[in-house]
Amino acid sequence: MNLVEFLQDLSIKGVKLWCDGDKLRTGGSQELLTPDVIAQLKQHKTEILQLLREQPDLLEVYPLSYGQKALWFLWNLVPNSGAYNISVAIQISYPVDVKVWHQVFQKFRERHPILGSTFPKLDLEPIQKVHQNQELDFLEIDASTWSQNELQERLLKEHYHPFALDTDSVMRVRHFTRSEGEQIILLTIHHIAWDGRSIDLSMTELSKLYQAQTSGVKGSLPLVEYTYKDYVRWQKEMVDSTQGEKLWSYWQQKLAGELPVLNLHTDQPRPPIQTFRGSAQYWRLPEELNQQLRNLAKKENVTLYMVLLAAFQILLYRYTGQEDILVGSVTSGRSQSEFASIVGYFVNPVVLRANLSGNESFREFLTQVRHTVLEALEHQDYPFALLVERLQPQRDPSRSPIFQVAFALLQFQQSSENSKFLLNQRESSVNFGGIEVTPLTMPNQEGLFDLDLEIIQDGSSLVARLKYCTDLFAASTITRMLGHFQTLLEGIVTNPQQKLGQLPLMTRPELDQILVEWNNTKTDYPIDKCIHQLFEEQAEKTPDAVALVFEQQSLTYSQLNTKANQLAHYLQKLGVVPETLVGI
Repeated sequence: MNLVEFLQDLSIKGVKLWCDGDKLRTGGSQELLTPDVIAQLKQHKTEILQLLREQPDLLEVYPLSYGQKALWFLWNLVPNSGAYNISVAIQISYPVDVKVWHQVFQKFRERHPILGSTFPKLDLEPIQKVHQNQELDFLEIDASTWSQNELQERLLKEHYHPFALDTDSVMRVRHFTRSEGEQIILLTIHHIAWDGRSIDLSMTELSKLYQAQTSGVKGSLPLVEYTYKDYVRWQKEMVDSTQGEKLWSYWQQKLAGELPVLNLHTDQPRPPIQTFRGSAQYWRLPEELNQQLRNLAKKENVTLYMVLLAAFQILLYRYTGQEDILVGSVTSGRSQSEFASIVGYFVNPVVLRANLSGNESFREFLTQVRHTVLEALEHQDYPFALLVERLQPQRDPSRSPIFQVAFALLQFQQSSENSKFLLNQRESSVNFGGIEVTPLTMPNQEGLFDLDLEIIQDGSSLVARLKYCTDLFAASTITRMLGHFQTLLEGIVTNPQQKLGQLPLMTRPELDQILVEWNNTKTDYPIDKCIHQLFEEQAEKTPDAVALVFEQQSLTYSQLNTKANQLAHYLQKLGVVPETLVGI
């Protein structure tokens, strides 16, 4: 360990060092100032004083939260992945000096030290290093000759470009000039320093900073009294306290035993290792259905979140037949009011376990969901990353640990207009510091789970965004799933007393297809081929497509063809010849 690492290690552990003229002062955790440490400080006093004068932010190093550590280790395993990048892009049809944007983002980063941080290793452990004078990663790009496709390709390339967390800033800005009156701003931040609530806070702050910068009037942003390091300290103290042990005991009991794995039928075989490749589809709930769901929630004395979660769990139950289902749901992680206005990685998933045995009515099941959600929220502060570490579930690199499906209801507290930065609405506009801007659709961490259903509150409306792993599901399957979810919701509000197994799923077109089209079975098969030949041709065309499903098992065309050939060879060995009757 060199001198800089020695000093930073002391700082991480709580020892404070600073210059007082030609004297080196110490403070903080005095018990760590052992005779050996004091001797080293005295021996290198001159060098230390020089380092502190030349690098005022040298000792601005802090430990990571449990969630950040988990993200850092994922990044360290796959440093070339952009799976955990979060981007917001806006189109401005208004001439604005690029220097204004640079100043706006510079001031924004200065308000939140975490955005000017790197995450190197110190003594084999990741740390957060704040840089006071780090240059803003702001790049001007001339896109005046690009086609729309070329622009979209470049936006995606910039979004997915991986961050070097150990050496580079976690925030970058790209300014694209299309013409004198058209610009596009792309803001990309790694998830280790940003989350959903941070987007809400950030867009509100950036809007006010822009307005102040262009009007010359000092902005009205409140002073940021706390920083992310205060949250990390609070979290560590909470986990080590009696309260932390109580939270751990609750989750240990709730997730005891062998945890169920959700086995959704997929369109393609699951790859051996998660690739995090994904996409998303959007569906705006009809206003009548939206209001009916709210009325039902009010009548049953539950929240809208509980009604929608219950419906989603029922959909998974009907798709899989599994009665013990785990769904992850993120909380804001800001249960302490002092962290409400801080940008950072706060989100903390809680595991919601549903028991769907007994074929209850929806109303009865909703009572169970209400109890589960209230309990989970009461125990939400225990870090999920630490929960996984202590539970030590059997790990499968092809799936996320503990839960494979997630659900969330996203509500924007700063401004309802901020929801548009997450929605696929090409024609929508947002007032941004006095000018109208158009949010552009960007990827948003699709593929982290098998399925991730987010219900986004857009004003009084609701928009469903179903994110999915494209290694597993075809787009047509997800479209059909959203249709089933709508049918299920309509059945619930029509008669919440229905049993879970009797609630409708199929859409009207699907019912017509099954009852009318599929009963018209007249088909002109080739007269020169047998059925097994036609099947073998199909197996060659789509070997990895699912051909047969029974309960929790499925076979692809290739697997079914192989088994059929094995059976045929076995029957031949037994003496079976053409026209021999074989019992089934």
